[in-house]
This record gives sequence, structure tokens and C-alpha cells, in this order.
Amino acid sequence: MQGLELIKKAMKLETVDRIPWVPFVGAHAGKLIGLSATDFLKSADNIVEGVNKAIELYNPDGIPVAFDLQIEAEALGCKLVWADDNPPAVISHPLMNGIKLEDLKVPCACKDRIPIVMEATRRLREQHPDIALYGLITGPFTLALHLLGTDIFMQMMMEPEKTHDLMRFATDVAKMMAGNYIESGADIIAIVDPMTSQIDPESFETFVSPCVKEINDFIREADALSSFFVCGNAIQNIDVMCKTKPDNISIDENIPLDVVRDMALKHNVSFGGNMKLTVVLLMGDEDASRRDALECMDIGGKKGFILAPGCDLAMETPIANLVAVSELVHDEILQGELRASEATTADIELLDLTNHWDENKVIIDVITLDSGSCAPCQYMVDAVSRAAEPYGDKVVYKEFSIKGVEGIQMMTSLGVKNIPTIVIDGHIEFSSQIPPLSEIQTKIEGYLAGKN
Repeated sequence: MQGLELIKKAMKLETVDRIPWVPFVGAHAGKLIGLSATDFLKSADNIVEGVNKAIELYNPDGIPVAFDLQIEAEALGCKLVWADDNPPAVISHPLMNGIKLEDLKVPCACKDRIPIVMEATRRLREQHPDIALYGLITGPFTLALHLLGTDIFMQMMMEPEKTHDLMRFATDVAKMMAGNYIESGADIIAIVDPMTSQIDPESFETFVSPCVKEINDFIREADALSSFFVCGNAIQNIDVMCKTKPDNISIDENIPLDVVRDMALKHNVSFGGNMKLTVVLLMGDEDASRRDALECMDIGGKKGFILAPGCDLAMETPIANLVAVSELVHDEILQGELRASEATTADIELLDLTNHWDENKVIIDVITLDSGSCAPCQYMVDAVSRAAEPYGDKVVYKEFSIKGVEGIQMMTSLGVKNIPTIVIDGHIEFSSQIPPLSEIQTKIEGYLAGKN
């Protein structure tokens, strides 16, 4: 069975003979052809070449055209900072810089890099008629964060009507992108909204649900399929996500796959995920990658499940690890042999943090996936930076990305279970939730008072 047909069956909750496999290849595809993320994401030729190389190596059933949640923001006037090993990051928010919402217009498909990804979609569609092409669009809440910054959390409480107006605009932008992707040949529109992990179900239903329902209806009316992506510990919102009636939801390792499976199937929604991006795929070996994939496959089962990494693959993910997963997916004999073998787990060496603390200073550790590539991580690090600034050298903060060994060790040593997380003087204070600056500062002042 061809990949596109297999994914359509899975999303329609039909039992499949083989679990479909979708590597979320973004800037990693640039690495495959020797390019930086910047060079890769600025050229249709490069995107097509990189995705073709990923298809050749990883034998996927479906694949994203581009994994970049800043394309719409850039077209709306947000300034970006580019990097060699990550998609760009938003560093300015128009609605914080004197621009009014009514002055913003839904961009046309000719603006900035939008025509690049649409051209790449058309060419990949022509070259790979049997592979499911995912067109990724920035979810409305994440786009609202790009436009307004973290002030949106206060605005949601103090001026909800303004937030509704902003979400209305972000929804119109999402529909523009979805329509152009579908017209260009995308089979599945993935609404990628990682910042929804930062709000409670009531706020989600108030501000996000109506928008995502409208986008899902739009996609369905255009005869395409929809997937709702979230990352971080969004377990509290899985139920309300399913109620927006997507064809699929996709999650990362912060949320247990069996919990998502049971909730999704209860709502007749397919589900995908949640291979470990860093500990296994980036930092592990081929055997660890196969075992993690098989565990996900055994939990997910052959009804409604799509095997995928938890989010955008790190650029430096070893090719051999992803090839190993691909081979496993397509080989039932190998799956059986692996089930019969004994699993082994490498121990993580804990850090000696004796000299990490300071009698006179408050030490803040921010555990992230990587603030350069993960929107919730970026906004959490920014919040800590802004909160710590008034205290000068009395407060020291540092980000620990779990893309590196030290980050993994720090995460384990501090007992952190979810990312992003703020740890103050060794105490987990904010887990997978970006708090208002006032709350961070209240905590800081409490710890400072204790030292004095």
C-alpha cells in the first residue's frame, strides 16, 4: 500500500496492515544536502532537494514540505534572527511596537517566503504522487504570540475582546496558508500550535477552540485532511484539542502516548507521535531508536496511529538512527526479533551541583528543548530574562538545552519531567507553563528574602 493511502486509512481510523511513518524533517533536510538552516529555508530548490534526500533515506509514508513556524510572522512584519542549525526565531512583535491590529492585513501568497514553500509543494507533489505531503501552518495562538509577545497572557485576562480580535485575524491568516498549501498539492494541513501548551482548558476553549474548529472545517471543505500539532506538556488540553474535530492530533514525549491514544479514539480522532527527539533520536544510537519506535508502535497499535518524532527533528540527528526506524517500520520480522530481545537502558550520570548554588544569589535554571527552535522555550527564557533584569547580579539564570548531554544531565539531576521548566535554587517552580513576569519576580523576591 502506498504511503498516502496508508496515512489516509489511519486518519480515517481504519485498521492498517502496517503503521505509517512520518519523520518530521525540517531543517534536518538541509543538513542532508550540506546546507545551513538559513540557506535551506530560503530556497524552493534547496527545500525540494533536501526533502527528496530525506525521502530517499527514510522511506516515509508522509513528510512535511517545510517545518518553520515563522513564515507567516515574517510576512506580517516580525523581525527574525537566522541561525545555521535551527529555523529562524521571532525577535520583534509588531503589536508591541506601535502597530495596531487594524493596520495588519492578511498577507498574499506572494509575500516573503510564502511563494517559496508553495513552489516547493507543487514540485514535490509532481515528483511524489504516492507520498502524503504535510503543509505546516502556524497555529492561531502561536501566531498571536509572535505578533503580540507574552503580553497576550495578560490581555487574555484584562482585555479578552482584544484577544478575540487578534485570534480572528490569526485564523484568517491560517486559512490563507491552508488554502494555498492545498491548492499547491498538500494532502494534510498541520496546524502547529505549540504555545497552546501554555494555557488551561478554559482559556483554550474560549480563545483557541472556535478558531481551530473553523480552520478544520475549512480544510475539510477543501477535501484535505487536518492534523493538530502541539508540543510540551499539553496533557490538560488533549480533550479540548480533540473536540475541535481535527482528523489527527500529534504530540511529543511530554505526554504519555497511551493517554493520548485513549482520549483521541474516544473522540474518533487519529493520533501521532511521540518518539523522543533528543535522548533517543539525537543522542542515542540505532538500537535505542529502534526500541523507542517499537514501544510507540506497540502502544499506538494499528488503528489510528501514525509513528513520528515528537516534533521537528534536530538538524544534527544522526541519519543512521532514522534509517534504523524506517527499516523497523517496514520489517515485521525485525519487529518480532526486537520484541523478543531484552531491552537495555543507558544510565544517565547525575551532576554534582554542590558548587552550583550561591549563598547570596538566586540561581535560575531554565530547562528547554532549545530556545532557538522551540517557541514555548524561547518565550520562557525571554520571560526569565526580563524578570531577572531589575535584580542585576543578585539573580543568575542559564538555559540548559536537552539537545546536549549537560542539559540531559541537568534535567535529570533537578528531577525535571517536562519541558520547558523554570527551576529556582533547585526547586521546580514553573513546569511547562510560561508564567507572568510578576509571578517570576514574586518567587525571586521570596528566595532573596530567604538568603537575607
